[in-house]
Amino acid sequence: MSFVSAIQSGFRNYINFKGRATRSQYWWWTLFTLIIQVITSGLGEGLGTVISFVLIVPGIAVTVRRMHDTNHRGWWMLLPIVNFIFAVRAGDATENRFGPPPPPRSLS
Repeated sequence: MSFVSAIQSGFRNYINFKGRATRSQYWWWTLFTLIIQVITSGLGEGLGTVISFVLIVPGIAVTVRRMHDTNHRGWWMLLPIVNFIFAVRAGDATENRFGPPPPPRSLS
């Protein structure tokens, strides 16, 4: 999944806590939020706070879906070290209890 398609998917599924998210989708979303936070931190506290609130729900949703891709419940995201270990693992190649794997996307 490309950077742009991961961002689009993150906003398109901003309240979707079901299903699965690929490693690339999760890490591209994480990079996007980090870049936005760095940019907005220099523009003022108010704007940075608004942007943080806009990005928090889709970020949680992507993280929960990433946990689902590794066949773990979304609550594991509350444990940072465990969350990181699950986030770097490859997702299940076949259907698991959270559904089928995300469809492959083109890099365009």
